[in-house]
Amino acid sequence: MNKPDLSALRARFAALSRMLDGRPCVFADAPGGTQVPETVIEAMASYLRTSNANAHGAFITSAETDRLIEDAHRAGADLLGCDAEEVVFGPNATTLLFALSRSIARTLGPGDEIVVTRLDHDANIRPWLMAAEDTGATVRWVDVRDDDVTFDLDSFEEALTDRTRIVAFTLASNAVGTVTHAADLAGMAHEAGALAVCDGVHLAQHRLMDVGAIGADVVVCSPYKMFGPHLGILFARRDLLESWRPYKVRPASEGLPHRWETGTQNHEGFAGFLAAVDYLADVGRTHANPSGRRRRDAIAAAFEAIGAHEADLSRRFLDGLGGIDELRLYGIAGTGRVAERTPDVRRSRRRPTSVRDGQAPRGTRDLRVGRSLLRPRAHGAAGAPGVRWGGPGRVLPLQHRRGGRPGPRRAGVAYVASRAPVGWQNDRFPQVGGRVEWPGSRTQT
Repeated sequence: MNKPDLSALRARFAALSRMLDGRPCVFADAPGGTQVPETVIEAMASYLRTSNANAHGAFITSAETDRLIEDAHRAGADLLGCDAEEVVFGPNATTLLFALSRSIARTLGPGDEIVVTRLDHDANIRPWLMAAEDTGATVRWVDVRDDDVTFDLDSFEEALTDRTRIVAFTLASNAVGTVTHAADLAGMAHEAGALAVCDGVHLAQHRLMDVGAIGADVVVCSPYKMFGPHLGILFARRDLLESWRPYKVRPASEGLPHRWETGTQNHEGFAGFLAAVDYLADVGRTHANPSGRRRRDAIAAAFEAIGAHEADLSRRFLDGLGGIDELRLYGIAGTGRVAERTPDVRRSRRRPTSVRDGQAPRGTRDLRVGRSLLRPRAHGAAGAPGVRWGGPGRVLPLQHRRGGRPGPRRAGVAYVASRAPVGWQNDRFPQVGGRVEWPGSRTQT
């Protein structure tokens, strides 16, 4: 495996050349979304310049749009490791899960049970809570461990019964970086006779998605968190997509996957997504050693190289923060367990400081902007525009676990980050924020 040439990779992202007051910006909210390479921007603009049309028309541009739609589904299949007919596009993962849960709710009734977890984003909780409310089903909760914010497997097992129909869980937490043992969890769900519905939004940026290896029945992810445009993707097994009844207009196709894609789709977004997948494949071909000639092989090679570099970034994060006595780190903290987490950190002060105790992260961000929060001496890291230190306000169970107080600060990077901005952030974390702690949480060192 070759070491990625970060300079060459970073040169493909125009956003990473942005300057403020003569200094490069750091983008440190990759959990909230990544920047996109120039090829993605150009693909979207090119479609709008030359091929913009609705599908299935008697026009050259319509025929080009039809081919684009097919190509985008094939790209989704290569990314996820499934068939193109099992890839459903929508505006975002949250909307797709709400639509799917509404259809699945047709099959539920009083006495049925749905399992959700306290590690998940609300996008994979609220749709199921509402489905239970509408149908009279019972909701059971899976708890997390206080020491490392991983699933409490005893709680997971206790939540499963012979009445369990749906088990919804995340593949990785965008709040604390925990990567779950998804294949084991899906197996437990299946043993109980339930479907495994997985939120893969955060994991897809950091690991190769393989829905077959996971054994999931449903997986959602979001291209805008893996170098593409704002879209959502849903994988579901073919037999399920054929048997469930979608809510759709009467003229819509009954074929897969289009019976689940309601209305006119974001065609320029499809063009950008296709370019993003091709970008990942190019990373694999240029900076790694694919095992074969297929695009899927190149994507797998890319994530192998990405994973090695991100493990190094995680170790640098954890080594730097672990030596700061006044900080509390949430989640897996040991450098020997970087394979179980993504390069995102969530931390707070142990004691009050001059910054108001429990201050909301946005206020901390605003306080620091005047003191070079966005003006590092080192190169920036790929993430969403700006630095959103607060992050996952939609991971409500973790927020409630701390009594609803403002959250600890989050920072995360994508693989095109160099080691320099991670060190810069470690240097500045002690200067940020007041104390926010979980009841019963343990110190991580």
